[in-house]
Parts: sequence; C-alpha cells; structure tokens
Amino acid sequence: MSELPEWMYPPREEGWIADDLDHLPQAPRHTELIDGALVFRMSPQRSWHSRAVTGLTAALEDLVPDGVLAEREMTIKLDRRNRPEPDLVAAEAEYDPDRTWYAPSDVVLVVEVVSPESADRDRNVKVRKYAEAGIPHYWVIEEKNGLPVAHVFELETCTASYVSAGIFRGRLKRPVPFPVDIDLDALVPVPKRTKRAD
Repeated sequence: MSELPEWMYPPREEGWIADDLDHLPQAPRHTELIDGALVFRMSPQRSWHSRAVTGLTAALEDLVPDGVLAEREMTIKLDRRNRPEPDLVAAEAEYDPDRTWYAPSDVVLVVEVVSPESADRDRNVKVRKYAEAGIPHYWVIEEKNGLPVAHVFELETCTASYVSAGIFRGRLKRPVPFPVDIDLDALVPVPKRTKRAD
C-alpha cells in the first residue's frame, strides 16, 4: 500500500480549517471541507449532472435581481471546519474576480444537483449544515427518468431547520428568494444526433 502524499496530512491535530483550502494548490478541483476533513470528488462528472448545472446557472443568471450573483462551484465558508462547494449559489455580494468563497450571510440560495457520489452529503449532511448556517433557501435537484425534479426547502428560523416548500416537476415557479420561473424539462436538452458523412 502506498503512502499518502505529504500535503494530504492535516497541518494540525484538529484537522483542516476553512482557510486551508486557499493554500492547497495540490488538491483536486472541487475539494470541499466537511467537519475538518477534505472531501474529494472521486468519480468522473456525468454528462447529465454537467448539463443540469449549466442549464440552472443560465436560468438563474437571467432571474437574479440586481445585487445578486449566480455562480457555480464556489465554496461557502460556513464555519472554521466546514467549507462545502455547492453546484450553484445565489449571493448578495459585489463581484470580486479574486473571490474564492462566500459567507453564509451573503447567500440567499444554494442548489445541489445530486450525483451518485454526493447523494448522502446533498440529502443529509449539507441540509443540516446549510440550515444551521442560516441560508434561507436550498434546492436539491434529482434526476428521474432523465428529467430534473426540484426538491425545494425554506429555512424555518425558529428551529434553524429546513421545511419542504414542494417538489417540482416540469416547472419550478416560486416567489422567493426572488421571482423564479424555470422550465425544468428544458434544463437538460438531449443533443441532436447528426449523421456522419460516409
């Protein structure tokens, strides 16, 4: 069994902290920090997941009001030991080309598109962590028969937990966190087949 590279060992007994991610050039893209442990995306990204994230990014960029940014794959520094990287974030913040993370107080919406390797984190771990950090809206996008299904949650501030605001198929229409009207079925277009010239 081969040894781990030196950079994979945490620099302190308590493990990694959120600021460490900005100083780990050796870490693979999309490295997250969950409870002081580095989490790597180990499986290749599926085409469906990539298309869903791209479609949602374009849709949200068209919908967000002035002063709100829609960005994909940006970390959120929830606390000292947690810095997850959701698929999409809508945040009330000024554009900064050098930004590598958002504070939870900036974030109005987090979207996770579920993939097989992230399913437990997206459905269980991150639900709790985003709610405890006070992020008001959370969407979990699942694939059913090749089409997106949106599970939409709102923060119940008295309990600091999410409650379901609905499961949406075909169309996602909501008044919050800003007016939303998304044709879910159009998010993941299937490419047309082209005939090869013989």
